[in-house]
Amino acid sequence: MPAKRKKQPRPKTEPSLLERITHPNAAGIDLAAEELVVAVPRDRDVKFVRTFGSFTSDLHEVRAWLQQCGIQTVAIESTGNYWVPLYQILEDAGLEVCLVNARDVQGIGGRKTDVADAQWLQQLHAAGLLRKSFRPAKEIAALRYLMRHRGSLLQSAATELQRMQKTLNECNLQLHHVFSDLDGQSAQRIMEAILAGERDPQKLAQLRDGRCRTPLAKVLKALHGDYRDEYLFVLAQNLERWKQTQKTLTALDAKIELLVASIQIETPTPTAEALPKRRLHKNSPAFDIFAEAHRFYGVDLAQIPSVASSTLGVLMSELGTGPQILTAFKSAKAFCAWLGLCPENKISGGKVLAAKTRQSANRVAAALRLCAQALGHSKSQLGDFARRMKGRLGKAEGITAAAHKIARILFSMLTTRQNYDEAKAFTLTPAKKARRIKQLLAQAARLGLQLAPATEGC
Repeated sequence: MPAKRKKQPRPKTEPSLLERITHPNAAGIDLAAEELVVAVPRDRDVKFVRTFGSFTSDLHEVRAWLQQCGIQTVAIESTGNYWVPLYQILEDAGLEVCLVNARDVQGIGGRKTDVADAQWLQQLHAAGLLRKSFRPAKEIAALRYLMRHRGSLLQSAATELQRMQKTLNECNLQLHHVFSDLDGQSAQRIMEAILAGERDPQKLAQLRDGRCRTPLAKVLKALHGDYRDEYLFVLAQNLERWKQTQKTLTALDAKIELLVASIQIETPTPTAEALPKRRLHKNSPAFDIFAEAHRFYGVDLAQIPSVASSTLGVLMSELGTGPQILTAFKSAKAFCAWLGLCPENKISGGKVLAAKTRQSANRVAAALRLCAQALGHSKSQLGDFARRMKGRLGKAEGITAAAHKIARILFSMLTTRQNYDEAKAFTLTPAKKARRIKQLLAQAARLGLQLAPATEGC
């Protein structure tokens, strides 16, 4: 016999300890894979805590009951991706949905149950003690979904290329030593010819692109291989999967281009006056992402050293337009805190217990860290800053510090809509000047010297 299902405990009926009510029409929802528990204020229904299923019809019942109870705002715990369908249904119904981090609502004492969690969420939200997680607008959320899917397809294509290289190594066809990319024209033509039955290195070498700089003798040596049926069979399957992924990416890029063009900007933006022609990466979307980014933000963010098309794609899909970013984040400090690029200080009793950046899977922060890593050989002042931070703090901490600097520059450009200016970005502030003078005085004292300010006219 199947095990009997335990009954949910009765909700507590004693008055809440939270006296300050900021959102009187607030509800709390505890989510799980198969059911969700919804709690509303005690005066809205006789049964003010109810359990629903997770099917679409059940979610519509949740929406109808919340509207019947006069609920205007709902707090939902971000559990996996179970919250997405309910979030969208409630958002479409005109309810304000507050998606909260699970770590912000933990710590309730006593026995932990779904009913207690739902009531705790409702009480905290009614008192205004919950912080709403950032979620972009509907059209940006759709773009984000497609761009993340595009990232997974690119990763799948890269995996197939790695498998092709592994098979070629076992055939001892060292194409990756004579051609820069296995997905380039030369390598693709040669692999297709080999799978078609061609074995003559001279004929295969004639298929290479005219821009290939590898000497012919080396190419001929690389095209002598051990052709076995099992290797060629696997190579053919890997190549076919890679081609299919490329076709899927082409269709996806067309869909993304239409979606990006349909997104309206809240405030008028200046026209793109002769944007410089920039080379697109082979994995970039198949449209002019630099022009679309300029339309989104009203300024050319690609002027910042190391900010490329991939970074702009992440910014557009994860954050949205310039006005939307400035609405969501009140300052550059708040923006960097959301990214997790600034220290999260923990101080108790006057002692600093921890001063590290928190671990985060933020895609925007990861993109900015890649930008900071690419500054290693840049001759700009931003590149000098990145190298100086890595030398002072270490490689990982220096990259984070450089990413933090890029984030502040980005936010400043969005706020002022002015082009990137290194002189302004690295202006010596009074605080920095005082710190620099202090360091120089200490260094001079160690050398037995004395420094004096220069007189006017010198």
